[in-house]
Amino acid sequence: MFARIRRILNQFFSNSRTINNEPLNKVSLIVIILIDIFILINVFTGLDDISRWHISPTEAYPCYSEWQNYRTKTTQDKDYEIVKLSLPDNLNNQLSFQRNYQQAEAGHLGKVSKTCLQYADYKDKINNPDKQQIIKTIDQKQAKISSLEQANRTIKAQYDSTLLEKIAGQGREQSINQVSAEKAKQTLEQNNRQISTLKQENSTLKNELLTKPESISFIAFLKDDNQFREVDKGYQQASFWYPSIQLAFQSLFLLPLIVIALSVNKFAQRRGFGLISLISWHLLVIFFIPLIVKIFEFLQIGAIFKFLFDIISALFGGLLFLINYAYILLIPIIGFGIIQFFQKVVFNVKVQAASRVQKSRCVNCAKKIRQLDIYCPHCGYYQDIECQNCHNLTYKHLPYCKHCGASQNTSIL
Repeated sequence: MFARIRRILNQFFSNSRTINNEPLNKVSLIVIILIDIFILINVFTGLDDISRWHISPTEAYPCYSEWQNYRTKTTQDKDYEIVKLSLPDNLNNQLSFQRNYQQAEAGHLGKVSKTCLQYADYKDKINNPDKQQIIKTIDQKQAKISSLEQANRTIKAQYDSTLLEKIAGQGREQSINQVSAEKAKQTLEQNNRQISTLKQENSTLKNELLTKPESISFIAFLKDDNQFREVDKGYQQASFWYPSIQLAFQSLFLLPLIVIALSVNKFAQRRGFGLISLISWHLLVIFFIPLIVKIFEFLQIGAIFKFLFDIISALFGGLLFLINYAYILLIPIIGFGIIQFFQKVVFNVKVQAASRVQKSRCVNCAKKIRQLDIYCPHCGYYQDIECQNCHNLTYKHLPYCKHCGASQNTSIL
């Protein structure tokens, strides 16, 4: 097994840094590496762009996170907070919520949830200058409340210190505080009265905002369980399938490039175009790298992960660490399968050798040779192997002897 892997690696590096079995000079090798880096960056950029061709679950269900947060909140002011989100600070040159949601469809596949568009329509009806002014007034009063509360905390700290000085019999002229205990207490009471008044005014303004017909309709819509269940179900389904959709589009981007590079590589090898063969080989490797990376990413977050997660959750309850064990076994098996596929199907030495023998070409470098040539005059490769049955020389890598027809059971050399 290790010898086979070593042969594969040797063949890989030989193909990557030789032209017609002659090693590249350092300058040419640097140029090839720079080209590889440039193309690899552009491949990953293209993959990133095409992976966002289909709108994401967040874009398809833009109301989900706000709605979910609203339903899970237990604060008393949650109705006011969700209505306030419908009233951005600046109305000038701002798209409506519905138009903003629909922008995700421009130039992309997929549709925005109709329920979320209805959600946005309710928010747009709330959003007007009158309600903006109410929010602005509430925020100003809240800022003043915060300022008074901070002043109270400072005064209380000084008041406690002044009170201790008074108990200790220390004179006023020796105090480190600027405010006397009596004055501090008076200021605290005055500030508390202002805070209480401001909070009451804010409460009235919030009630005024929430009792507007548009706000009442919006809150009633938010509390409709059927509407939310529809959005929640759609969002969960979209999240489940989105990694698979991304992988499909990424494969759609990469597979034509791989097929073209592979075809050019085989054509160049048959015709003996060494430089084209080298460049197409590098392109083939570059196109495979992101494909393999994306496949393994998909295995971590895609439908297969969800499938394993559900099975292990059902069988073993909370022992979810077993998923890691499953991946430790699954990933190498998949990797081994990929290697076997390309070794047996795409880069099968026996298939290549059969084609080259038929065309009187070297079984190693694919250059044209005479049928009587035992060694390739271009690369020096030994073309024959001794038959295990009749001991005559027969073609290397081919399954049967050309003299006696006996099976050779040849391995990849």
